[in-house]
Amino acid sequence: MTLPFAIIAILTIAAAVAAMSLRNLVHCALALTLAFAGLAAAFLNLDAQFVGFAQILVYVGAVAILIVFAILLTRGGETPEKSVFSASWAWGLAVAVVVFATLAWAITKSAVVERRPAEQVEASVRQIGDALMTRFVLPLEVIGLLLTAALMGAVIIAMREEGKSK
Repeated sequence: MTLPFAIIAILTIAAAVAAMSLRNLVHCALALTLAFAGLAAAFLNLDAQFVGFAQILVYVGAVAILIVFAILLTRGGETPEKSVFSASWAWGLAVAVVVFATLAWAITKSAVVERRPAEQVEASVRQIGDALMTRFVLPLEVIGLLLTAALMGAVIIAMREEGKSK
């Protein structure tokens, strides 16, 4: 493990923990955006340029901004008055540890671990972009429509709440 990768991993994990534990919803969304950016930096550090740039464009540039706008439009940025942790946090932690242990055991005992990796195929960002704009144009357009519908839904919810308060 290289030093830049370790720094990126630590910052990404810290941002993810902050996104889960902060009380202000806007701060949580911004911490989630930082975690997405850390994942993109990790992908770029691992020489996966397309995945890294797609992470930046889709998650940092679109989904995170959509989350922030949805929070701000629906006035969901108030700090909750109740505690963030439930009374049964110990049970949740125990279930999470059991699930993690089961998945780790299944992965280590899997036949996939013993297989040799396939020959690496070199795909450039241009080849992937050409495939997205020709062969996979329909899924790309559907994702764009889905994000637009989510933003319109946030605006409609904000307009209904504004009408109720008057």
